Amino acid sequence: MRIALTLILIFCLALLGTAYYMEYALGLEPCPMCIIQRIAVALAGLAALIGLIHKQYPKVYFGLTAVFSAGGAASATRHLYLQSLPADQVPTCGPDLAYLIDKSYFTDALSMLFIGDGNCAEVMWSLLGISIPGWVLICCGLVIISSTVAYVRS
Repeated sequence: MRIALTLILIFCLALLGTAYYMEYALGLEPCPMCIIQRIAVALAGLAALIGLIHKQYPKVYFGLTAVFSAGGAASATRHLYLQSLPADQVPTCGPDLAYLIDKSYFTDALSMLFIGDGNCAEVMWSLLGISIPGWVLICCGLVIISSTVAYVRS
């Protein structure tokens, strides 16, 4: 089962590396929902890393990687929904996340992270006609499937 955890960890690190490459090399600023998706992928990778170090109870760590990936998939699904809305139905853009956190509007910041705003509806990059949250959904689905298969086999 160490092989499965190692592959999940490498996959999560590759996803995070790609996200940071897109942010810092390509100049794509992540929206609040992108940040939630990054956190979910990072938590799935962290669960896999702890499972590799701990070496016991692999079902717990496979379960955690699946749950965290499901959270990322849920956020990506909501993100794709926002991107599919007609322009007149897109939620309005409010203040940015840094401003809300700086001014201690934590409930508004949490709402923006999980529900999204108009910034989340913009498609800034795509590959093969699939936007970033679409790829995140596919990748999280792969982690969920591999975690579930490994959970059953362990």
